[in-house]
Amino acid sequence: MDFQFETQLKKLKHEVLKNVAILAKEDRLNLDSLEKVPYEIISGDKAQYRCCVYKERAIVEERAKLAAGYLADGDRADEKLIDIKDSEQIIYVIGAACDRCPINKFVVTEACRGCLAHKCKEACAVNAITYINGRAYINQETCKECGMCKKACPYDAISEVMRPCKVSCPTGALDIDPDDRRAVIKEEDCVNCGRCMGACPFGAISDKSSIVPVTKSLASGENIYAVVAPAIAGQFGMTVNYGQIKDAIIKLGFKDMVEAACGADAVTVHESNEFVERMEKGDKYMTNSCCPGFLSFVEKKYPDQVERISGTVSPMVATGRLIKANDPNAKVVFIGPCTAKKSEIMNPKVKDSVDYVITFEELIALLDAFDVDIKNCESVEVDDASIFGRGFGASGGLTAAIQNYVKEKDVKIEFKPVKACGLELKKMMTLAKVGKLPGNFIEGMMCDGGCINGAGVIGTSMKAKAAFNKANSSASRKTVLSNEKIEQFKDIELEK
Repeated sequence: MDFQFETQLKKLKHEVLKNVAILAKEDRLNLDSLEKVPYEIISGDKAQYRCCVYKERAIVEERAKLAAGYLADGDRADEKLIDIKDSEQIIYVIGAACDRCPINKFVVTEACRGCLAHKCKEACAVNAITYINGRAYINQETCKECGMCKKACPYDAISEVMRPCKVSCPTGALDIDPDDRRAVIKEEDCVNCGRCMGACPFGAISDKSSIVPVTKSLASGENIYAVVAPAIAGQFGMTVNYGQIKDAIIKLGFKDMVEAACGADAVTVHESNEFVERMEKGDKYMTNSCCPGFLSFVEKKYPDQVERISGTVSPMVATGRLIKANDPNAKVVFIGPCTAKKSEIMNPKVKDSVDYVITFEELIALLDAFDVDIKNCESVEVDDASIFGRGFGASGGLTAAIQNYVKEKDVKIEFKPVKACGLELKKMMTLAKVGKLPGNFIEGMMCDGGCINGAGVIGTSMKAKAAFNKANSSASRKTVLSNEKIEQFKDIELEK
């Protein structure tokens, strides 16, 4: 399949996943074959982006083992391997790939005028600032990174720089090992959102993959269904439509493809009714429940607000339950942009609905491994999900769906939504906790802009959003209430 990757990192990850999928498809997957993957991807003796070709191959080997469900316990990929197939942790640091960024958080720049007031020095409580040749200097061994010197400097001559992985983490789960400066994930704080994975320019953070068991199921002809996230619209460019995506997925070996947007329509109705009931009962606010990263964020950082989370299942779970109700022997694979979905299916309350989760990155690797060119696929008939159900893929989509529903039902209770993404969530949840939320419903998304900017997407968010909007603007159904698919969910349990 001829696909243009926008970065070398995306292409490298694709090549690793594709090679692992081919090994699984041909039933040749073992540690010996994984060790040969680097030589399939990196040929010759000239390094392309690291210090040497040996370093490049060591990183690729570690990536391949992680894709197969193993983690190297140490600096080298050939050290002891840990089987992580059943681990609830999804995001891992690839030790060999971490650059151990030599970054000090606060540094005096050339803008320092060597003024007489010495406000930066006076503001430092640990005496980390001295003057050398008339300019301020920060002793990094003494500095506590409080930031008071930066606030005090009248010239803004002190620069604050953080590792991109660390600054992207909304829960403080990304830490730095004090001994070797390698990035470390504190699992007790991690919500598996993958923001650090997308932020690291060295690709040193990656997600656990289910590409091996999914590939084996497809190759053996098992009774397996695909549920695709609304954000898939636009992932393959402006010219590929829903019908071609469905045809490609069936050509992979899936029995059928169902849009999670159909489940989103059912979730809209259920969650809207739940919102009305809660407000009539006197609750101050309610949050959405479709983003597993946001749910984990609330559970870990605001445990006293967990009761405000909607009790409605996510569209993924709703659609998975529908499939299994119609075909009890079915296996269900969710295909989306989200790494946190991989941890959601480990929740005992929803584990029966979806068997595996793979990202769009992994889907493209499967298409390549099975020689399916999506651009040459036919445009077959797809589900009749509403424009609002498909809108769940972008920030504000859930809000728009509920607004449409309450308007059509002429609900008298005022619906005042507040939308927050990524690093904004901390402020919004803090306001909610102290009773100062400027609304009565929170739509929380861990990824900036919503699912179309998830950690497992293929292209940049700007291009994906344009294609996403174009794909959904042509949807024939305009209202949730007219969607006949909702009737299929009348006997499906939509409570967690």
